[in-house]
Amino acid sequence: MVKSYTEMMKFDNFMDRFRYLKLSGKVGDETFGFDRYLNQIFYRSKEWKKLRDFVIVRDAGCDLAIDDREILGKIEVHHMNPITEQDIMDRSDYLLDPEFLISTSSLTHKALHYGDESILPGDIILRSPNDTCPWKKGDEHGR
Repeated sequence: MVKSYTEMMKFDNFMDRFRYLKLSGKVGDETFGFDRYLNQIFYRSKEWKKLRDFVIVRDAGCDLAIDDREILGKIEVHHMNPITEQDIMDRSDYLLDPEFLISTSSLTHKALHYGDESILPGDIILRSPNDTCPWKKGDEHGR
């Protein structure tokens, strides 16, 4: 099954998008092996950097393009469908089409590759005055 941005956007919450995109790899699985230099050359190219910037702007710098999940650290652009050495050599459709790319935080990117939901940050807790002081609940003035 080819995963796409259009299909992913049908899911309106973070966990559904995550489950749609997760890859279930394993730590230590070989991806490019001795040919890793190929993907490093690709990810340093002007072509990739321009596309990467486009995807980040399209997703408003938000994790999996969820509006209230702004990425405060490094933004990674994730290939929704794993790329291979041959994809780079042949410049396959998956490589440079924003329909197959999404912005993620570093943590979400790792979780996607290894299928590990346990490392994802929880939902943001909205705070209110005195919410950690049980004896002050309901007293907005701290009296």
